[in-house]
Order: sequence, then C-alpha cells, then structure tokens
Amino acid sequence: MSTPVAPHSRPTAVTHEVTNQPPPLTGHDAADDAVLLEGIRREGAAWHVDELHRFGRYVGSEEAQHWADQANRHEPELRTHDRFGHRIDEVEFHPAYHSLMEASVRAGLAGAAWADERPGAHVARAGGFMLATMLEQGHLCPVSMTYAVVPALRRSPDLAKTYEPLLTNRAYEPGLSAPTAKRGLLAGMGMTEKQGGTDVRANTTAAVERADGTWRLRGHKWFTSAPMNDLFLVLAQSPGGLSCFLVPRVLADGSRNTFRIQRLKDKLGNRSNASSEPEFDDTVAWLVGDEGKGVRTIIDMVTMTRLDCVLGSAAGIRAALAQAAHHARHRSVFGARLVDQPLMRNVLADLSLESEAATTLALRLAGAADRAHRGDDGERAFLRLATAIGKYWVCKRQPMAVAEALECLGGNGYDEASGMPRLYREAPLNGIWEGSGNVNALDMLRALTREPASLEAFHAETEAAAGADARLDAARRELRTELARAEDAQLRARRVVERAALVLQGSLLVRHAPTAVADAFCASRLAGDQGLAFGTLPAGTDFGALLGRLPA
Repeated sequence: MSTPVAPHSRPTAVTHEVTNQPPPLTGHDAADDAVLLEGIRREGAAWHVDELHRFGRYVGSEEAQHWADQANRHEPELRTHDRFGHRIDEVEFHPAYHSLMEASVRAGLAGAAWADERPGAHVARAGGFMLATMLEQGHLCPVSMTYAVVPALRRSPDLAKTYEPLLTNRAYEPGLSAPTAKRGLLAGMGMTEKQGGTDVRANTTAAVERADGTWRLRGHKWFTSAPMNDLFLVLAQSPGGLSCFLVPRVLADGSRNTFRIQRLKDKLGNRSNASSEPEFDDTVAWLVGDEGKGVRTIIDMVTMTRLDCVLGSAAGIRAALAQAAHHARHRSVFGARLVDQPLMRNVLADLSLESEAATTLALRLAGAADRAHRGDDGERAFLRLATAIGKYWVCKRQPMAVAEALECLGGNGYDEASGMPRLYREAPLNGIWEGSGNVNALDMLRALTREPASLEAFHAETEAAAGADARLDAARRELRTELARAEDAQLRARRVVERAALVLQGSLLVRHAPTAVADAFCASRLAGDQGLAFGTLPAGTDFGALLGRLPA
C-alpha cells in the first residue's frame, strides 16, 4: 500500500500560471485624453485643466473603481415602513454609492456651475461629468437633475432665493431633513404617469391651491428617479392647466411630506440608482413659474438633462473604447499584439473616430450652454436645435459602439468582472431618458417650425467649414434641401436628424481635429465609404493617426 503524498509536498499546479492577460486598468489619470482636453480648452475652460487631472486620477484609482462595482452589486433597497408600522418611504444605499456621490458633488458636478461666474464654468463641469460617467453612471442621475433644476427654479425668484444657494453648494448631505437645515441639496423631477409617458398633458395628478398660497397634490408618477433627493419639480393639473410645482420630501417644520414610494423599478441597467413610483396624497407643493405653463417651465430642466445625456453617452463610448484599447495593447494573438493586427486596428480606429466625433459635439454643446447662459442669443438659438440633434444621434450610437468595444475583449468582455457588461447595460439608457429617439426627432421639427433662428444658427455653425472638404460641402447642401422640405416631415424625421448630426460632427472635426481624423470621418460617414459595422474604414485611412487619439 503506497504512502499518500503530503499536500505541502505536491508540485505547483503549472496549469494555473497566468500569461497574456492585460493588467487592470487602474492607477491612471482618466483625464490624460487629448480629445477631452482639447475640447475643454477650445470651449473656454482651460483654467480647469489642472483640476480635471486631479479628478481624472480619482476616476482612474482602484478605490473609486471598487466603489463603482460595489454600488451596482449592492442595489438600493426600499423601506416603506419602520418596525413600528410608521410610513417612512426611505431608500437605503450601499456606502460605496455615498462615496461616489460625495466625490462628484464636491467636484462641482451638481449645481455648482450656476454659482461660478467664470466663463467656461459649465464646460468645466461637463468635463468632470464625462469623467465621472466613465467611472459610474447611476449616481449621476441625481447629480444631473440637481444641475438642471436651477434655471427652471429661477422662474420663481422667491423659491430660487431660498433653495439655489443650497443646490449650488458643494456639500453632499444624504438623509431626509428640512431642506433649509442642510448644507447642500439634491433635486429631482416627476413628470411621467402610467397612462401618458411622454404625453405629459395626459397627466391626471391634480393640484388645488390653499388659502396660505401653497398647493396640495394628489396623484401618482410612473418613473421618478432618486426618490431620496430633497426637492422635486412635479407636473400636475391645476384649474389653469398643466403646471409645475416644487415638492420637498421634508417640510420646514421637519415633518415628512406625503411621498409614498410604492416600489422601485427593476431596471436593465443603472442599478446603483433608485427609480421609483411615488404617490401624492394631500402633498404640500409650491407653484413654479406661471400656472398653466408647466411644460414651458420644466422644459428648462429637461433641456439641461438632455445635454447631460449627450455628455453621458459620449463618455460611455469613451469608457468602453478605453477598455478595448487597453486590452488590445496588452494582449497578443498569432504572434503580435492585438493593437498591431490590421483588422483590430481598423475596429479600434473606427471606434476612436466615433468617440472623437461624439466627444467634440458634446463639448461644443456644453460651450454653447455656457455662452447662452451668459447672454449670447446666437449660442442659445444654436443650442435649441443642436441639443435635440445631438441627443438623438450620440445616444443612438452608444449601444452599438459599446457592443463593438466589448467584443474586442472577447470572452473577457462578457465577464462581469471586466466592467464591460455594466457599460453595455447602461448604453441604451440615455436614448430613452428625457425623450426617446422619436421625441427628439420630433423636437427637431418643432424647433425648425417655431424657432427659425435656431436653424439659422445651425447653418452658420456648419458653414464655418465651407470649402474645407468637398464631401462635407456636398452633404451640407443635401441637408439644406432636406430641412427645407415640408412634405412627410415626420416620416423622414429620423433620416434628417441623422444627417444633420453627421454634418454637424463633420464640420466640427474639419475645423478642430487633426486632418487624418476629419478625412476619415468625411470618407466613412459622409461619402458613404463604410460598411454597417465598425471596423470597415476604407483603404487609405491613416490608421496610425486615429489610433494615436485613443485614450491612454
């Protein structure tokens, strides 16, 4: 009978040796990105670059990436009652979520830009928002809504005087308490209902005015995110028509306002962020703006959240591209690194081109928003049309680009540990949030008919590149013809908004990007020399130049 071998004397299992795997993409500066930095400087926030690098090092840190993972693995939990049976309607978050929130609010990504008088403040905020999105998207929903609520709230100066200093403060103070007792506030919105969705004029939530000047709301909302925020703009039907109201979670005396959270949504992605169905019953509210002008009031908020959708989708594309590029630089196949394989070079170059076009457009919109808020009517007109165009196109491109980037990692990309599945689940969100593709295509038509100055501003922007590229010139002329046609406008709206987005991106790249980037974009996106999938750039493309624009 043989003697058993002691466990400690057994040879090492050489089959478990790890080779040809990339190291984790951690410990880097996520702001070390030529495309992002060039856009920040071009749009007027060069003074913010040092701070952007500081935040970029946080985003690239192992600790922050661990928080992002934990916040999504440990999802928010609804507590409707305490142990004694009292209704509390609270949502509990994992500590990692609070760490992410604290860092983003402290970095000025919520309302702080509205209190910063420096030109480019909103561009600086946009750069930080993109970096934070590359880290984790879910926690930025309350951050974005807080940023967006300020211009809408200013339609009621008394309310703005009370709450704006707290909405613009860089203090994150979670938990429910009287708003004016906190150092910083977060805001949300409640628009859609079961029966209406996008058609908010079908809302049935009712508002009745009281003798003290407050209002009382009764009804429900179908999709209200971040229910633990302090303040909400809510649409409700008053005697004068659909109106906008400010609803605090806690009243001035410290008592809870009626805000019954019936359930949390079980969403495809955005798992770290709680989205809820609240019901109002004699809920105290204050009128914001004019009675009967609720859509006009809250659209100020929606416009800014749509801008964040463009920024977020551009950042989502860039985050996926960074992971694909990192993998390709460290992985070898058939005796050569992936990044040096001709077909993979085509894929990465094409994704890089898509990402640069999206990022350049997003930051151009942020620059327009900054200048519009400082009184530039031309930029305001441009922003009106270009936001709808950018929201439609960049958000539509994100799911396709992220899927292609995930595929670059092969099976590794399908593993949750890579982070790519989370990026993939997040990818469709911005295309739905604040208006689906159809809503934004129709909004483009509305701007064309109701605000002709926006079309003039758009043409002025695209014609700034006239004569620089024959393919762009031809596409711009064709677009002018399409925009002038009134027949079947709604039927053709998606085709027109797509062409408008490509012409706008082409104009921006021809003026601001390296020649190789602009040439590849015009050849593949405007002249039609591209297949249906990424990685089909034509022969003659300067792949080296495009790959040189990849995130570090």
